[in-house]
Amino acid sequence: MATFPGERRLGAGARALGLAAVLLALPDAYALAQDQGLGAAIELVDPKVLRVCADPHNLPFSNEAGEGFENKIAELLGRKLGRPVVYTFFPQIIGFYRNTLNAYRCDVVIGVVKGDEMVQTTTPYYHTTYALVFKPGHGLDGVQSLEDPRLQDKRIGVIAGTPPATLMVADGLMERAKPYPLTVDTRVESPALSMVQDIAADRIDAGVLWGPFAGYYARHASKEAAATLTVVPLQEEGEHMDFHIALGVRRGDDAWKLSLDRLIRDNRAEVSAILDDYGVPLLDDQGKPLPP
Repeated sequence: MATFPGERRLGAGARALGLAAVLLALPDAYALAQDQGLGAAIELVDPKVLRVCADPHNLPFSNEAGEGFENKIAELLGRKLGRPVVYTFFPQIIGFYRNTLNAYRCDVVIGVVKGDEMVQTTTPYYHTTYALVFKPGHGLDGVQSLEDPRLQDKRIGVIAGTPPATLMVADGLMERAKPYPLTVDTRVESPALSMVQDIAADRIDAGVLWGPFAGYYARHASKEAAATLTVVPLQEEGEHMDFHIALGVRRGDDAWKLSLDRLIRDNRAEVSAILDDYGVPLLDDQGKPLPP
């Protein structure tokens, strides 16, 4: 579900799903155990299935058709556990955890920034960063940082409210920048896709995107527009631009977390292969790019 890590939360209205009604539908003992911090005693509502919380319209992460890499990772985990995958879909807006994981409508979120205060996070299963996307042969070959002087006269796309926007202000790049909205209805709009399409069509010179978006849409835009795009992980910035991504479970679901930790540890090669198929730029533990 991870979209733009480090974003400044904007005032998006959540869709209320009647949390109180959901809790009342649970057995009294179950709700009481959670109130008393005893979630470890009855962690999974239905241990016979893998119950996943996901956004229904958020490629390359997830969608209802199962086409995202988080869908593929959920399927992998389900196979290893011997359980079918069952989804609770809800848009990634304010209230996502409240209306899904913490309402006991599912048991795991496949993409969460390590240390997210809203959930308990597992061992990370990938490490990536924001990336610069541009056409080769247009004066930006070899650029590795937003501080590169070759960017000063370029029109650069950026998602409002994300860490690169702050850096672009400090580097004097916002005067010519093209902002794209952070909060959108993902059923009808994808600012990441729009940005990459604008780069391919020469409407802007470059764009800065969260790595999974950059890698995935650069590949697709290259195929559709017959224009090769370069994706450069941004590792030399002064601000924190890279993040470790983990699975998220409820606080107190400690045995479930440990089970998922083991699954991640034992299946890293298969998980990494899925991420590579989607063009996700991966970093090692020292923040250096891993070869595709």
